[in-house]
Amino acid sequence: MKRGDVTYGRRSPLRPRPRGRSAVRLAGLLAVAALVSGCGIRTTSVPVDAGAAPSRVPCRLAASDAATRSPDRVSAEVYLVCASQLVTVDRPVPADTVGAEPVEVARALLREIQRAPSTGERRAGFTTAVPAGLRVDPPRDGDPAGTLRLSSQPEDLSAEALAQLVCTYAESDGLVRDGSVVLGGPGDYPPRGYLCTSQTKSRPGDLATPDALRLD
Repeated sequence: MKRGDVTYGRRSPLRPRPRGRSAVRLAGLLAVAALVSGCGIRTTSVPVDAGAAPSRVPCRLAASDAATRSPDRVSAEVYLVCASQLVTVDRPVPADTVGAEPVEVARALLREIQRAPSTGERRAGFTTAVPAGLRVDPPRDGDPAGTLRLSSQPEDLSAEALAQLVCTYAESDGLVRDGSVVLGGPGDYPPRGYLCTSQTKSRPGDLATPDALRLD
């Protein structure tokens, strides 16, 4: 039923709809946007991969990973690299190494720091930087007492490898002269004495050489 231009019984299609619900929804979206911008967070449609969580390197062997003892072997402490530091591990060396000539002791210890870490050592984070082809030779005529000649010039080794070698040899009384390990190379350069200090152990990669001393 119509009276004039007004239609009764149904809403005119030209009359605007109530805005209460839309206004509430818009206000909510604006509030969320304000919170996000206020926290300094930018929205992004690109997934962000923060990477795996950092793992803790223990640098400690489990009891089950300890070297197996045998009657013809004795335990020797050698230095390996772990978490950018030098850390000792026990390695078995031939029993006849005890009391042997210094060059034989040096060769036995060198073999152990050259040897790839065992499964347990790798699991604990240990590595070695000493090259497999490195050799130790006896001193030459005129060398200071206790000199060990390497097949590579000591300064040509990486800082970590030289630090491993010096600190491992420094644990053996027969390889130390006046508190230092005396090393030379295959060339005619004079041997030099090297110290293993607390800094050498804590930051082996930061030093050009482990406190080299020129011998008189």
